[in-house]
Amino acid sequence: MPELPEVETTLRGIEPFLTGHLIREIIVHNPSLRWPVPAEIHQAHGRRVIRCWRRAKYLLVELSHGKFTNPEEKGGLLIHLGMSGSLRICEGATAARKHDHVEIVVDGGKRIRFNDPRRFGAFTWWNPPASGHKLLKDLGPEPLSAEFSGAHLWQLSRGRTAAVKSFIMDGKTVVGVGNIYASEALFMSGIHPVRSAGRISGARYDALAGAIRDVLSRAIRQGGTTLRDFQNADGNPGYFAQNLLVYERAGQPCFQCQSPIRRKVIGQRASYYCPRCQR
Repeated sequence: MPELPEVETTLRGIEPFLTGHLIREIIVHNPSLRWPVPAEIHQAHGRRVIRCWRRAKYLLVELSHGKFTNPEEKGGLLIHLGMSGSLRICEGATAARKHDHVEIVVDGGKRIRFNDPRRFGAFTWWNPPASGHKLLKDLGPEPLSAEFSGAHLWQLSRGRTAAVKSFIMDGKTVVGVGNIYASEALFMSGIHPVRSAGRISGARYDALAGAIRDVLSRAIRQGGTTLRDFQNADGNPGYFAQNLLVYERAGQPCFQCQSPIRRKVIGQRASYYCPRCQR
């Protein structure tokens, strides 16, 4: 599944081709995604893109108010890549691929195509304020924002008995810490993934928050992790060169102590950790 760095990479790839441009048309080839593509998306026709941004793993495209008389009534597109989705930039004459479900046609003829073989992604509409959309309103802070800190994690974790890995992967705690990065950050901060969230000190949460920021920032700089289904905005497969410390390294020696990395299923997700370095 594309995680936050992959979504950020996608945003940076498509943003120059959308911001400031006029949307000529949105073509829906197959509306049957995770939720049916709503008719409201056709409100985008003839409207200019004001900005694009990311909230958690959602991509938002804000549009000019167009035919609306109230300039506050902008609204726009809300896109989620799901498990196998990608957005790529194409010339108008480029033949569509299998699983190209939605196309955004902009002035100049370029097309941004949404491809999703498994159809767990979403292509929908938001009305202002975007933060009030049902998919966004309960989300926690961005992990790279000033709102996110060890103090935030410590305060929210008081009385919580859930495993700390599940706790930091909960989007209400902090957004964008997916399975790969949760395992990596917990290793970097020396915290065992099954330890109860409520039994971790503030100092250790400071270390964990720093590790989360570090591993995500590094992944964004490198373009994301090695995901078999992910593609860049240019349509190339997302095989990014990133050295992971524990993820999918079960049985291999820990880089710090040489103990074999272990694998354990936590919250129905495979988790990787060092039994000596993480307590």
